[in-house]
Amino acid sequence: MTELSLPHLVRQPEIASENPPLLLMLHGYGSNEEDLFSFADWLPNSLLIVSLRAPFQLPPYGFAWYSINWDAADGKLSDIRQAAESRNLIAKIIDEIIEKYKVDKSRICLMGFSQGAILSLATALTYPQKVQYVVALSGYLNPELIPQKMAVSEVSKLQVYASHGASDPVIPVDWARRTHPFLDGLNIANEYHEYPDGHTVSRDNFESFLVWLKARFD
Repeated sequence: MTELSLPHLVRQPEIASENPPLLLMLHGYGSNEEDLFSFADWLPNSLLIVSLRAPFQLPPYGFAWYSINWDAADGKLSDIRQAAESRNLIAKIIDEIIEKYKVDKSRICLMGFSQGAILSLATALTYPQKVQYVVALSGYLNPELIPQKMAVSEVSKLQVYASHGASDPVIPVDWARRTHPFLDGLNIANEYHEYPDGHTVSRDNFESFLVWLKARFD
């Protein structure tokens, strides 16, 4: 049986299904696979949930999908090469999960926070044949990580929920606000929500994206 390329946690669906839908979780910079997995008990019972650990270790105990130069002149400088490698690795792992867990290829959702949200959007737009749904929490759409030209007929099948804290000190809310009009331009069904919070997922935010998920997976 195929093993996954990254360490991970798994919650089996509570509702028996031969080909369950998949929710693949991608944590943020400096965190680990246990972070978003803490939501698992409250998410739709039909979902097979897999939470990945990012490949790059940050001492003493955290992990990242790519390096960030916090002292860069423009505030933050992402290592785009590493980010693209992680994006492609996520796409590869989706195939590994399909083989190992026999999930429904037509019902795959990525959920990411911060770096994980950036890569969820990047993976979905780069590999739209592999992903149907995205929940992007406290992230933004990085144009350096998506194709310059996309077939609208392929990407328009995506559905996206995005949210951000209006007082986020890590990722400026203005960056997040560009996601909605960009997706609108590709005819991608999407919602964008703001909350009076910082770089976190508030209770109101959680309840909001839970409603969105339940509408699709309950």
